[in-house]
Amino acid sequence: MRRRALVGAQLSALGHTVKLMSPALVAPYRSGSKHDANDAAAACEAVTRPQMRGVAIKSVAQQDLMALHRMRTVLVKHATACANQLRAMLHECGVVVAKGAAALQRMLANLPQDNADLSGEFRGLLVDLGQCWQQTQARVAQLAAQIKRHCAQDERCQRLEQIAGVGPLTASALVATVGNAREFKRGRELSAYLGLVPRQHSSGGKPVLLGISKHGNRYLRTLLIHGARSALRTCDRRDDPQSRWMAATLQRRGPNVAAVAVANKHARIAWALLRRGERYRAVLRSAPSSADAG
Repeated sequence: MRRRALVGAQLSALGHTVKLMSPALVAPYRSGSKHDANDAAAACEAVTRPQMRGVAIKSVAQQDLMALHRMRTVLVKHATACANQLRAMLHECGVVVAKGAAALQRMLANLPQDNADLSGEFRGLLVDLGQCWQQTQARVAQLAAQIKRHCAQDERCQRLEQIAGVGPLTASALVATVGNAREFKRGRELSAYLGLVPRQHSSGGKPVLLGISKHGNRYLRTLLIHGARSALRTCDRRDDPQSRWMAATLQRRGPNVAAVAVANKHARIAWALLRRGERYRAVLRSAPSSADAG
C-alpha cells in the first residue's frame, strides 16, 4: 500500500489524475483467468464506471501514523497471548490468578513458595515468560504515548477528541485513515465505508435490512464501537441532547445495538468535523436536513 501511495503521489506531482481502486471492486470486471493483461483490462473497464469508488492517496505522515497503530495492535495481541499462557501454566499447578494485569503482576512478583508443583525449572520458565509479557506491556505503553503525542500536535485530532468516547487512539486512526474526509460526500458514506450501516437483501421492491455490513476498515470500526460503549457507560452523567439520545437508545434497544448506533453517529460527526473543519457541538436536532444528517 505504501508503494502504491508513493507512486500515486509522484504521478499527481507530474500533473496526472490518479485514481486508486480497491482490487475487490475491480475483480468483477475481469473476464477469464487472472493475469496482468486481464487485470489491466478490468481496471480500464472499472475506472469508466461512474459509481466506482476510489481509494484516497494517503500521505507519508498518514501511513507512518497507521504503522504505529498496526505495531501497537500486534504487541497487544502478543501481550494477551503471553498473559493467557501464564495463567494457564499457573492454573495447571493449582494457582488461580484473578482477572486483570495488576493481579498477574502481583502473582509474578510473589510466586507461591510453598507449592510443591512449582519446580525450579518451572519457576524459571514462568519468570522468562513473565519478563516477556512485562516488556511487551511496556512497549505498548510507549507506542500509546507516541500516538498521544501525535494527537497533541494535530488540530484535527484535538477536535475529534471532543466527542464523548473518542480518545487519542480513535482520533489518530481516523485522521490516518480518511485524512480530511474529502473522498466522502456525506457522513453516511463514511459510515458505509466503515461497515456501520445495515446490509440489504431487498427484492421485488421490498426493502429488507439486516445486520451491519462489517465492510471496510475493521480496526477503525472496532475502535469506534469500543468508544461508543465507553460513552454509553457515562451518558447518564451528562445532560446534553446527544447524551439523552444515547440513554434513550440504550434503554430501548439494549447495549449492543446502542453501541453500533452510537458508533455510526460518531462516524458521521467525525466526517462533519474533518470535512468542514468545525468544532464539536453536542446538539442533536429532532428533524435534521439531508445535508446535516450526512
